[in-house]
Parts: sequence; structure tokens; C-alpha cells
Amino acid sequence: MDLLTANDRQGEYPSSYYADTATLLDGFPAAKGALNCDVCVVGAGFTGMSTAYHLAKRGYDVIVLDAQRVGFGASGRNGGQVSMGQRRDQEDLEVMVGDSHARQLWDIGAQAVDLVRDLCATEDVHTSFNDGIVHAVHRKRDHAHNQAYVDVMAQKYGYDKVRVLEPDECRHLVNSPAYHGGTLDMGGGHVNPLELVLGLTRLAVGAGARVFEQSKVETIEEGDPALVNTAQAQIKARYVVLGCNGYLGNLQKSVAQRVMPINNFIVSTKPIDPAQQEDIIRNNHAVADSKFVVNYFRFSDDHRLLFGGTESYGYRFPKDIAGSVRKLLTEIFPQLKDIEIDHAWGGTLAITMNRMPHFARIGGNILTMSGFSGAGVALGTLSGQIAAETIAGQAERFDIMAKVPTIPFPGGPRLRSPLLVLAMLWYSLRDKL
Repeated sequence: MDLLTANDRQGEYPSSYYADTATLLDGFPAAKGALNCDVCVVGAGFTGMSTAYHLAKRGYDVIVLDAQRVGFGASGRNGGQVSMGQRRDQEDLEVMVGDSHARQLWDIGAQAVDLVRDLCATEDVHTSFNDGIVHAVHRKRDHAHNQAYVDVMAQKYGYDKVRVLEPDECRHLVNSPAYHGGTLDMGGGHVNPLELVLGLTRLAVGAGARVFEQSKVETIEEGDPALVNTAQAQIKARYVVLGCNGYLGNLQKSVAQRVMPINNFIVSTKPIDPAQQEDIIRNNHAVADSKFVVNYFRFSDDHRLLFGGTESYGYRFPKDIAGSVRKLLTEIFPQLKDIEIDHAWGGTLAITMNRMPHFARIGGNILTMSGFSGAGVALGTLSGQIAAETIAGQAERFDIMAKVPTIPFPGGPRLRSPLLVLAMLWYSLRDKL
């Protein structure tokens, strides 16, 4: 079974709030025949379209191939949260890679947010950048760590845009009985993710990139040039960039051993009165909580609550996505137990064992960047800029990311899913203690 069509129709966006309200692009043709380019990019999400844009600006001849539509995958379906730093806290990274390397990773994570913020200010990207993310803790005993985290970020990293939310203020900002304090990070924010990737596509095409949709890559033959094969086309390229994330399949086995697809689900409610919105989440901040399987939510520009949570690890989405997510929404906001839901959808992201992105070179002229583990809006977008500068001869940031160890999942692709299910059951139990 193929994740590209297991839950979706060929050539069609899923029925999500984003797809039903976005300024969609006209369809691009399928790739056909013998084609040549400097760089062939596989996947038209944040990573792929950012790569194409930043390379085309430098004068490279770029072809982008996508098996479905631009922004069809996780890039066009996610919660839209843009968090500072990496997916792991700096204290975890210091243990993982040492203080110096951890500082470099923080700087790259901050650059990722800056890039998204700058892109959202351009005419071609039809979404605003909304400031502020509340990180809310779901257990009282975890609140003490918030002050320690804020202190470390201020004293060691010089970061002063995050502050502690005591329980009363957290309840004032996020009107839920589920949380016991948290932090407010004004460096991060939230965007409409599909509009961001569509905007990147406008910028890339405007700079000269060629985009082909419904052009699934079947094989990649390493060499100089590399040969990228679809059912109807053969593309010779000096470089190849893989930006497939959770939809990679078995296209590159060494990546598939380290990057695992998982499914996550979101609902959108009917629009509500702006005053009621302010009573639920003040100041239009985004919110993510401290559970291992994170609940995350924010409001759209037209006053709908977008609420995400729950995960699955097979190919098929559950039949009743709305019911599954409504249960979580009601736990967080019991006052919204009867609110009407107008969209419910799922998408496939990709995780690694340590929740850090997997950057690697394959055969010298193939770059792969994936496994963003829920932090792909910022890091996926920046990875395209990093790929472009690496191909142009400046690989410092790529090497910083590639030095982070991403070990294979035990048992490889065959056993990673059942083992992860067992791990998630344990974490689910831990979240309830």
C-alpha cells in the first residue's frame, strides 16, 4: 500500500479547512520525456519548494517533481505552528551533542523562524505570521521546570522572548482546566501552512523553477549525472534533493531506516464570535501542550478553532477522525463540547528516533532532509535554503545538522511501526500519571 493514495485520491487535495479556503494554484503538468537540469527536487512541500526557490534565485536550472499536488502532504495539512529552536529542548541537545553544537542548532532553529516570518511578509505568500506560542504543562509537578528553562534560555542563550506563565495567567490566556502553568514564547508564532507552501511555489516559479505534478519518482540511479525516473520521464540532474519526509516510501532505503511516517489529525470548527475566541485563547496565540503525543491548537484568521492531536501508525486513517479529535478537544475545552466541526482531516509526517531531523548526503550529489518530527514548518522551510547553499558550495549549516546522530529504528522499516506502538502506549500511560 502507498501512503500517497492510501487515504487520498490521486491528484486531489484532501478536504481540509486549508484546501477549501486557500488560493490554490492552477495544476502543473506531469513530467514527460527526457529532461535535463542542474538540480532535480523530489517533493513539492516546504523542503522541496524552498530548495527550488533558493536555487532558482541563484540561477540554477531546477525541476521539482511531486507525485500528487504542490503542498499535498504534511506541508499543506499541519497545525501551522512555527516554534523557536529545534524539536528537542536545548538542555536535551546539550546532553546529546554537547554545548557548542547545541548552540549552533539553536541558532539554526532561530534562523528558520526568521525565514518563515520574512517569507510571510512577501506579496506572493498569502498568510500572515501571528506572534506567540503558549507551551502549557498538563501536570502540576512539571511547572517548576518552566522557570528553570526560561532562566537557561536567558542566561546561556541570550534569548529573552520567552517568559513563565504562572497557573492563573496561563488559565487567563488559555481558558482550559487542563493546564497548570507554562511559558509564552513571543519569538514563535503560527501561519496558514498551505498558503505558505503555495507562496513558496509562486516565488520558485517566478524565479524560473519548473514544477511537475502527478509525477511519482519510481527510481533514482546514482551517478554524475544522477538519473531520476518517473513512469513517463527520465530526468538527468547534476544534483538531486529529496524532500519527501513522511511520503518517502522505499525510494531511499537508508533514509527509510531512520525516518518513520506517522499520521496525525486535525479538526476545524465553525467560525465563532471574535469575543468568544478571545475568551478561549487570548491575543491569538498558538498553544501546544506537554503531552508526549502533543495537543496543539490555534485560531484561523476567520475565527475557527483548529485543534490537532492523536496519532496512528499504520497506513489507514481512522474512519471517524472528527470523533477521535473531538474527544481531546472536549477534554481541553469542556465549554466547547457541543461546538460544530466542519472539517476533519489527517496527514502523514515523519519522525526520527531522537526527534531531530535527518540530514545526509548520498552518493556525493544527492541530499536528503526529513524527519522533522512535527517542527517542519520552520525547519523544513529552512532546510531548502540550506540545501541551496550547500549545492552552491557553502555546506556549514548542512554539516551542523548532519552531525546530529539519527540512528536506525530497531528492526528497520518492517518492525519500526509495532515497536513504536508499544512505546506510545507506555508514553500515553505516563502522560496520565
